Amino acid sequence: MKTGMLSVDEALALLLEGATPVAEVEQVATQAASGRVLAQAQQSALNVPSLDNTSMDGYAVHAADCASGEARLPVSQRIPAGSVPQPLARGTAARIFTGAPIPTGADAVVMQELCTQEGDAVLVKHRPEPGEWVRHVGEDIRAGSEILAAGRKLRPQDTGLAASVGIASLPLYRRLKVAVFYTGDELVMPGEPLPPGRIYNSNRFTLNGLLQQMGCEVSDYGIVPDQLEATRKVLREAAAEHDLIVTSGGVSVGEEDHVKPAVEAEGRLDMWKIAVKPGKPLAFGEVKAGTGHRAHFIGLPGNPVSSFVTFLVFVRPFILRCQGVVRAEPLNYGLRADFDWLKPDSRREFLRVKLNAGGGLDLFPNQSSAVLTSAVWADGLIDNPAKHAIRSGDMVKFLPFSELFQ
Repeated sequence: MKTGMLSVDEALALLLEGATPVAEVEQVATQAASGRVLAQAQQSALNVPSLDNTSMDGYAVHAADCASGEARLPVSQRIPAGSVPQPLARGTAARIFTGAPIPTGADAVVMQELCTQEGDAVLVKHRPEPGEWVRHVGEDIRAGSEILAAGRKLRPQDTGLAASVGIASLPLYRRLKVAVFYTGDELVMPGEPLPPGRIYNSNRFTLNGLLQQMGCEVSDYGIVPDQLEATRKVLREAAAEHDLIVTSGGVSVGEEDHVKPAVEAEGRLDMWKIAVKPGKPLAFGEVKAGTGHRAHFIGLPGNPVSSFVTFLVFVRPFILRCQGVVRAEPLNYGLRADFDWLKPDSRREFLRVKLNAGGGLDLFPNQSSAVLTSAVWADGLIDNPAKHAIRSGDMVKFLPFSELFQ
């Protein structure tokens, strides 16, 4: 077990080192593959486009026949998309529509706005260059080329690309199975009466939403009583059928914090103090079921913003690595801070900020780990180094939620 305060990078490296990618692969219809992780690289069996075709409605011509800039050409045929054209005789034009194949003998398309129909002929009022408005064979994709790399989390445009070359199904890693539960006798579910000293369980909704957004198969075990045996029982049940167990709360060393001894009794636990704000305590280990199956375990802090931020910073990349994703780090952007932050913490901070109309970032005034409204108001986080003051106009590292929520 690592001792002392870990940096964010040290803790993240240890987590990713312990991640076990799923091995099972299943063939899934391309239409249902968005959000899943590709297990094997995909190549195209054909050229795209498969024939020279037009990217514009107009007239297919031989460019040399229109050199005068006022060429009057008889229209010899009409070529809609999906048809097979006849060869184009020199000195004639073909009416053609977007996506239709270029006839043999033509080397350019003149857009219809530059032409005037005159009975069975067309007046071409333009000097086209060879290749104008022509999409050539293989211009987009060459047969045999790789179109999608293994370890890619597929987006809608990725599945569209696969479909465009005729791939009807894709080999995908199976979904990661994640169990989640929450500790604390003070927790109450929305819709129930709220006695004095109790709080509504917001983490249940936040963590479930984050896990589902990441494409996990989630089992929610609800609120577990602050009892050692109850906690051990849920851990054993969850470990039997899941790859990962995530909890919030109960990982400290108080008399009512039973997650730590329960995980140690059912498996192995590393408790880390991380130099991060919000956050700091994080538990990582594994739980062994009676069947011998082992599940990873990550215990998050109970404060709502701490739980939210530590999930994004630590659990998100861990899950991506277990899902088989090659690139787990989110993109970040250098943007201008339109505020002062003159009393930085000694720990690395993740500040809740919002994009403003001027292209800069505004800071939520209350950065407390208990203020969940800061995460709702914000568009993302500033990744601020330890002891680093920020002055209005400084460039900062911005992590948008659009990157962190996938």
